[in-house]
Amino acid sequence: ALLFRLLINTLLPLISDWQPMLMILAVLSLVIGNITAIAQTNIKRMLAYSAIAQMGFVLLGMLSIFDDHAFSASMFYVIAYVITTLGTFGLLMVLSRKGYDCDTLEGLKGLNRKHPWYAFIGLIMMFSLAGVPPTLGFAAKLSVLEALVDADYIALAVIAVIASLIGAFYYLRVVKVMYFDEPSHEHSVTGSGITKGVLGLNGLMVLLLGIFPAGLMALCLNIMRNTLIGS
Repeated sequence: ALLFRLLINTLLPLISDWQPMLMILAVLSLVIGNITAIAQTNIKRMLAYSAIAQMGFVLLGMLSIFDDHAFSASMFYVIAYVITTLGTFGLLMVLSRKGYDCDTLEGLKGLNRKHPWYAFIGLIMMFSLAGVPPTLGFAAKLSVLEALVDADYIALAVIAVIASLIGAFYYLRVVKVMYFDEPSHEHSVTGSGITKGVLGLNGLMVLLLGIFPAGLMALCLNIMRNTLIGS
């Protein structure tokens, strides 16, 4: 919200200068982030580079300076990404403490056979990051794409869709490893009931907010309108 207020109050007179730069930065983030992430076998590096691509979507929503719906779509996207990322790294942390090598894709081979609950949480998080319905990530991507189409940025919307398809490849690759590859170790994950409950709650949020995104989207829109009015 503070960034949006800065764009309006400080940079509005310079809109012809910064808006094309923001557009270029968004496209570069999508392209470079996805291309770099797809080459990674280290999961944490993959997630780090994919974050660059995810931020490209946030920047795309900020292109329509006079549209509070577009700005709220960016805020919605940030919230969706934070919720999903917390669940993802929380899962990796739990698995690492139980002896899994979560630095590489190979370390997650056959996780579903050893512990289907954690594999299911991982599936939800990867689906959300990839933008697969009915997850929160899908709702977030869809809101940004709708904002782009409404603002007649059709070419950018097409680029964003292509970037999402590329991103889906390396996210779904993690799902494939967890569900269809043979286990590469004998570690078993017990985990406390609290740990399972917290991860389960996170996964439930990703699903419920993806199926029923209207409430969170309305909250983002209200915050953004108050921010714009206050500016």
